[in-house]
Amino acid sequence: MMKVVCVLGSPRVNGNSATIANRFCSTAENGGAQVKTFVLNQLSYRGCQGCMLCKTKLDRCVLEDDLTEVLDAIREADVLVLASPVYFWDVSGQTKAFFDRTFSFLTPDYLTNPNPSRLPSGKKLLFILAQANPDETKFTDIAPKFDFFFRRYGFDEQHLIRACGVREPGEVATRQDLMGLADQLAEKLCGNG
Repeated sequence: MMKVVCVLGSPRVNGNSATIANRFCSTAENGGAQVKTFVLNQLSYRGCQGCMLCKTKLDRCVLEDDLTEVLDAIREADVLVLASPVYFWDVSGQTKAFFDRTFSFLTPDYLTNPNPSRLPSGKKLLFILAQANPDETKFTDIAPKFDFFFRRYGFDEQHLIRACGVREPGEVATRQDLMGLADQLAEKLCGNG
């Protein structure tokens, strides 16, 4: 059974990035996948402390908070769904603080190691971004930044869904092109199609 971990970075539980992610997860579950969803805004956690203990003494983050379960679940997952709205030209603050903590996924010699990830290989990723600005040429720099790190983590198969021009919570549900893409990717990534 495929294991999917969904990390929602929007403070709006019915926001547009969450709406797309929830559609993906629903389709994946209907196809037999096991889905675990985390809403970052409902968790209590700190960002990376820069202590380097995950490189010198431990093989995981030393902090024990609500992100511990999330990071552990990602280690076990086959598919990671990471969804965020675009706030101030980047991912939400909740998403950024979470992502900084994934630094613990890298080996101590990550700068020189050709295989710098502590995660098992073969994981797949769906990155979802939703922005109110309808101009698709805006904020195109966000996904490539994260793509670089996800490749270092060993996510060789990555997919991106960008929803542009969606402002009101859940508005994206009327966009059949994006909802259909979420369905197609759930079938593809979870082995149902």
